[in-house]
Amino acid sequence: MTKATLDAETILKRAAPLTHQHAHEIQPFGHLVRMPIALSEQACKESVENLNQLLADTMTLRDLYKKHHWQIAGPTFYQLHLLFDKHYDEQNALVDAIAERIQLLGGVSVAMAPDVAETTLIPRPPKGREEAPVQISRLLHAHEIVLKEARAMARRAAESGDDGTNDLIVSDIIRRNELQVWFVAEHVVDAPLTQAV
Repeated sequence: MTKATLDAETILKRAAPLTHQHAHEIQPFGHLVRMPIALSEQACKESVENLNQLLADTMTLRDLYKKHHWQIAGPTFYQLHLLFDKHYDEQNALVDAIAERIQLLGGVSVAMAPDVAETTLIPRPPKGREEAPVQISRLLHAHEIVLKEARAMARRAAESGDDGTNDLIVSDIIRRNELQVWFVAEHVVDAPLTQAV
């Protein structure tokens, strides 16, 4: 075997993807890594636990919007189809912000659908298609769950000195969810369409 052949084989091996690799987890779920962010370990631990609950519920709410986006029917189909997709995108941005905050605090964020399903407080909807008012009721109930826990978690974060988590929850999660509630709730107001009563 010549040196040129050996070099070509070595190069090809380096270019080939290394698949089916296995190793131990570098950080188990539920364990914190200390980050130099001038925040107590206890404050980080409590915020990570709270944020993981909020993350699971936000992921569930996000996916509920996509389910209803696909399955909406009736005279308001077009408006709700677009609104639900817009809210899905906004919830998806919140999911990313929450997960990144968990990692920043030294935690591990919940990520996979089965883990989310066993963690969320939001009731599971049926697989089938439902009428628009029922879909809206489900969304409003899910928002209420998220907002109730977000307010309590924001207070706890403030009390423990975790201003970053408090700011994320108040400025992003609470305000975004309140606005979405308003936009969705107005679709189930019993108002006449063409003639005032």
